[in-house]
Amino acid sequence: METFGSRLHRAMAERGPLCVGIDPHPALLARWGLSDDVDGVARFSETVVEALGERVAVVKPQSAFFERFGSRGVGVLESIIRQLRGTGALVLLDVKRGDIGSTVAAYADAYLDPSSPMYVDAVTASPFLGVGSLAPMFDTARKHGGGVFVLALTSNPEGASVQRAVGADGRTVAQTIIEEISQLNAGAEPLGSFGLVVGATVGETGHDLSGVGGPLLAPGLGAQGGRADDLRTVFGNELSSVLPSYSREVLGAGPDHAALRAAADRALADCRAALTAAGQ
Repeated sequence: METFGSRLHRAMAERGPLCVGIDPHPALLARWGLSDDVDGVARFSETVVEALGERVAVVKPQSAFFERFGSRGVGVLESIIRQLRGTGALVLLDVKRGDIGSTVAAYADAYLDPSSPMYVDAVTASPFLGVGSLAPMFDTARKHGGGVFVLALTSNPEGASVQRAVGADGRTVAQTIIEEISQLNAGAEPLGSFGLVVGATVGETGHDLSGVGGPLLAPGLGAQGGRADDLRTVFGNELSSVLPSYSREVLGAGPDHAALRAAADRALADCRAALTAAGQ
């Protein structure tokens, strides 16, 4: 079975290092002239799939914007996941789940088991009940060739009070997370299946990412204030593992297909330039 890390490495080589979100929040729906209901969310999401599904390496639906409409919204999400799979894009579901024991195992079954209607290539996860609490998710990902991106250094200002807190061993919480994920990827080639989420707006982190061995998802680009050039500051010598992620900067160009594609192409060109600037 091919690992998620291998599939992602190939997708980034073939389509370029770019992840585009599907975030149908009310302001974007209104900007597109769509209603803030299940029908509007469905049309919005289908348009993104049609315009970008065959062009970008990774598409990242944000689960919350579908869940807010209950079972009908989740039904749209299931449909969008199926449609994305048909385009060849890898599907990263942004759910940021985290729990313990049988509960996190159930989350893993929901998203990383091929028998589930919400089965995707990878998910985001929160490690703040301890990285070890996510073990059932890692195990399910290994079993089925999936991936997990674990929050480490997020762009929101509130995150620093927890993520940069220093433990008794002198390491920050974030560095502890980084090192535990690095261990999961030990020996993986060409890229591990367990990644980290490190915001593009966090600046010089003061953290060591050199041994991660897996992908580094960089949200916060575009409308959230991050620029492609910032990736060099945040990730230093680890640029070859970075997966830049855009949402509103690209989605705001819709609903015209050509405009969405042009926005994605501009984002990709900016990222390619930044990620190769240091000879990567």
